[in-house]
Amino acid sequence: MADDTETPEGDDTGADVGHDLDAERTTAPMSDYSSRAVLIGLVVALVGAAIAFGIPLLAVGI
Repeated sequence: MADDTETPEGDDTGADVGHDLDAERTTAPMSDYSSRAVLIGLVVALVGAAIAFGIPLLAVGI
């Protein structure tokens, strides 16, 4: 019985994904963030929640 998992040497198997650790571009989970960025995100979330819940509450008159 033949082993179908072997590929000839030099073929791209899709599993050979390289990661350039010296690249300037990084993905979001790798990026550092400051306390200021967290505070801005919190303010944006609170404003969004106020808009999302405040407008419907004002519309029904509560």
